[in-house]
Amino acid sequence: MPQGQLHHIEIYVSNLSSSIRFWSWFLCEQLGYQEYQRWDQGVSYKANGTYIVFVQTEAKYLTPSYHRCRSGLNHLAFYANSKEQVDKITIAVKERGMTILYQDRHPYAGGSSYALFFEDPDRIKIELVCENIK
Repeated sequence: MPQGQLHHIEIYVSNLSSSIRFWSWFLCEQLGYQEYQRWDQGVSYKANGTYIVFVQTEAKYLTPSYHRCRSGLNHLAFYANSKEQVDKITIAVKERGMTILYQDRHPYAGGSSYALFFEDPDRIKIELVCENIK
């Protein structure tokens, strides 16, 4: 693998079942990831040599809950292959009852990039971005 390429990301989640439902839909059905590993306390998804791991948080660490404005992870950004893919997933996000962030500026909430911003079950912000499209 090329030096500096991201190997994996590991995220602890408050409810593994909810996270699996959400991330399987988004990563596998929408972005072409494959489930890579699964065990009692976690799951991972892989694409292009990089994988994302979700692990159940132990009960003693559930409080305080995650918030992206605290120190640590703010959001995960994924490339879309087209403006049409962003639009298709935006519709699916709405149909699933999820909140689109920055609705008043959607789909240009990120500036010049055409993007969708929404949240996973733990309120981790997700960005799906197609750059340089006006």
